[in-house]
Amino acid sequence: MIDYGASNIRSAQKAFEFIGAEVELTADPAVVARGRKLVLPGVGAFGSGIGALRARRLEEPIQEAVARGVPLLGICVGMQFLFDSSDEMGNHTGLGLIPGHVTRFVGNGLKVPHMGWNELEFAADHPLLTGINQRDHAYFVHSYYCAPVDPANTVATAVYERPFTAIVHRENVYGLQFHPEKSQRVGLQILRNYLAIG
Repeated sequence: MIDYGASNIRSAQKAFEFIGAEVELTADPAVVARGRKLVLPGVGAFGSGIGALRARRLEEPIQEAVARGVPLLGICVGMQFLFDSSDEMGNHTGLGLIPGHVTRFVGNGLKVPHMGWNELEFAADHPLLTGINQRDHAYFVHSYYCAPVDPANTVATAVYERPFTAIVHRENVYGLQFHPEKSQRVGLQILRNYLAIG
């Protein structure tokens, strides 16, 4: 689990440990580069988070690991980091692992951030969804959403103001916009499914 200072890293760590995973927290670029399965958690603003990641020289090790086929799971803002760019409080460049952009909900009479339980609508059959039912609920806290260039990268959506990508996948890169550690049975099952992926 990549430790770049994200405030929710302990709760994400505990969720994985609860389902029996051995978790190593690391901010060491060398450890990340040789990792066998990576998790990139995150809360807060895109710009400060990606800046902290780069300040710790973790960007290239993540990209190198992904290039050699290591699975990577981004959670919440960690999922947003996977994309090309975000316009949260300025224009910021992401890791570029999934083509697309991160942009803000307009609101249209709804409160922003989107906070609370919301239904997952499956866009495709996928190993991450094993044991999960159509319209099961997950817990979200976010003001920005990811818009992949390729709709085929969207595994599941939710609706808040508009349909948005709740789960994303491209090759060996995966992302969850919601907080699995707060999503009870559904969240823990999705983490189990990630661990089961080769």
